[in-house]
Amino acid sequence: MARCHTAYIERSLHMCFEMLGHFIGSHPWWFLITPLILSASLGSGFYFLVDRMSNNIEEQFTPIYGESKVERRYFQETFPGNDSMFSNLRLSTTSIKVSYSTSMSMQWEFEKSPASVVCLFSITYAIAIMFSIISCWRLDNVRTKAWVASCGVLSTGLAVLTSFGTLLLLGQPFVMTVASCPFMILGIGLDDMFIMISCWQRTSVLDSVPDRLADTYKSAAISITITTLTNALALVLGCSSPFASVRSFCLYAAISVCFCYLYSITFLGACMALNGQREAENKHWFTCAKIPEDLPSGKSKAFSICCVGGSYDRITEKEETELVSHMFEQFYGPFLTHKLIKVCVFVIYTGYLAVSIYGCLVLKQGLDIRNLALDDSYIISYYNNQRQHFSEYGYSVMVAVTHPFPYWDKDKQEHLYSCISNFEHLNFVNNTYSWFLSFQQYANATNLNISSQVDFQTHLPHFLELNSIFRQDINVTADNHILASRFFIQTLNKTTMDDMMTGLRKAAAECPLELLVYHPAFIYFDQYTIILENTIQTVLVAVIVMLVVSLILIPNLLCSMMVAFAVCSVIVGVTGFMSLWGVNLDSISMINLVMCIGFSVDFSAHITYSFVSSPKSDVNEKAMDALVRLGYPILQGALSTVLGVVMLSMSGSYIFRTFFKIVFLVIMFGILHGLMFIPVFLTLLHTCGKWH
Repeated sequence: MARCHTAYIERSLHMCFEMLGHFIGSHPWWFLITPLILSASLGSGFYFLVDRMSNNIEEQFTPIYGESKVERRYFQETFPGNDSMFSNLRLSTTSIKVSYSTSMSMQWEFEKSPASVVCLFSITYAIAIMFSIISCWRLDNVRTKAWVASCGVLSTGLAVLTSFGTLLLLGQPFVMTVASCPFMILGIGLDDMFIMISCWQRTSVLDSVPDRLADTYKSAAISITITTLTNALALVLGCSSPFASVRSFCLYAAISVCFCYLYSITFLGACMALNGQREAENKHWFTCAKIPEDLPSGKSKAFSICCVGGSYDRITEKEETELVSHMFEQFYGPFLTHKLIKVCVFVIYTGYLAVSIYGCLVLKQGLDIRNLALDDSYIISYYNNQRQHFSEYGYSVMVAVTHPFPYWDKDKQEHLYSCISNFEHLNFVNNTYSWFLSFQQYANATNLNISSQVDFQTHLPHFLELNSIFRQDINVTADNHILASRFFIQTLNKTTMDDMMTGLRKAAAECPLELLVYHPAFIYFDQYTIILENTIQTVLVAVIVMLVVSLILIPNLLCSMMVAFAVCSVIVGVTGFMSLWGVNLDSISMINLVMCIGFSVDFSAHITYSFVSSPKSDVNEKAMDALVRLGYPILQGALSTVLGVVMLSMSGSYIFRTFFKIVFLVIMFGILHGLMFIPVFLTLLHTCGKWH
């Protein structure tokens, strides 16, 4: 029953897209002009771009509900600072900066990052246009798809303009990490375009334009819909992240993916229809003048290069097969489905999986704050010098006694000293520094008796007059009743930051007194405690969603599971190899891993759907048919995506270089799965041959 139900959904979608394609093919100008007007209208939101900028480092790159933010609020309210008495030890809102740096240096340097990729963005779109035109170019002056390729790039630009403008009009903050979104949308949009062009070329050239576009939509729209749904849903899931930067990126990217899909179906489809009308009238791609299909007598061969076109296969009534598709059909398909080669593929996959798992096991976590500045920033040298020359000691961590405590009581003091001793026995703690220990030493040196409450409260004010800095460490009432106080722990750089923070919190929790530990850097260290768990949770939920979507649109359980398997496999590979490439798991790489979930579906979903919809009966023939139909457009989409981000490898920003690295990995592994692993694995799932 379930399979019949999903098959019904598939057939219904085929019919709907077929009718939509026919309607767009009959009225192309409506669907060409309307997206342009919509983009111009909603794109006006870019007027508010400067006002919507939200690049506060703490807000965007630390957990929204981090435990340390609660701790900081307590210290700020209980021990308010004194501007006339500066103490860097007691600051609760800044990681201290000295020498050639200020407390705002990192923020200022971070805000320079978007401008660093503006030039790269322009170059990237120019490269994408050139690659699209070259890869869609045909020697035939009628059948070439140069204009369609250009419109495909324009379509992705319109999608970004519309989506960004809409969210800016709605008041959504614009975070710097969103600047990498257009590069991602470019890859997704071009991938859809290549699929649609490939399906158009497999329609009969003798059919009317509406019929050809209807057949194109019938063949391509389901595959494009699957990838759009999975991309959008993966990004929507990322909106639940505890990091504001991840939430903002995923929201902008999800809306952009939806508009990219909408414009691919409407605007790009209308462009294909208009280009199809030109082809039907056998007009030149550039001059639009009608030209002969064959070389007229008396004309030179040079005339045929620029003034002849419109040929097609007279037997199949379809356009001539491209050279690359011919190679997939004649060479690669038979080669890949050979029994010996299948064994080799399994060996290669085993090696890939082993290296990937090893990389996952050595994956480091946490965002190095230095990576938020450009490489040539003056504060990079500051951090490097600090690490080189002052690396022995770590942070001076605040510890608050959060309730009234009888500091004069000898018996009660033992509990407090026991807690301090527990802190000092940690291998990364050097010593403690507190007002009450100093007060005790002062009393011993001056022969004062402070063993009773009265004596303690009597002598404390004079001690604080002599040591006024300690006034900031005691929350005291008008009648000298101490509500709370704090002391400090000097740490050593003998462990990782997350181990230091969790170790101190654990020691505080084990103390019989109510203690709270805090340092401003804990705001950033909180990510260590949640980043791995949150990433795994997001990925697992996304895989389940991918499985459900593919199961609904691909009416076969095993093949739907194959898509889910491909997602998991690619993510494991990307995570492992990004670790070996020097990329940590942090809020920035998490953005890209969420995006990776959607990207990893594309190639596997395209090839899997093509496999299950193939009319062939033999599984090897089905695999070869899928490779012939979609091998070249998948290759085109992969190369265009890589070219779309390759300029980011030259960026001076860690954020954009990380984006390039992860996109490069996901595309390479996506291609590996889509054109090698998945076709071989599908041939072994014999039940995948029983569709109806």
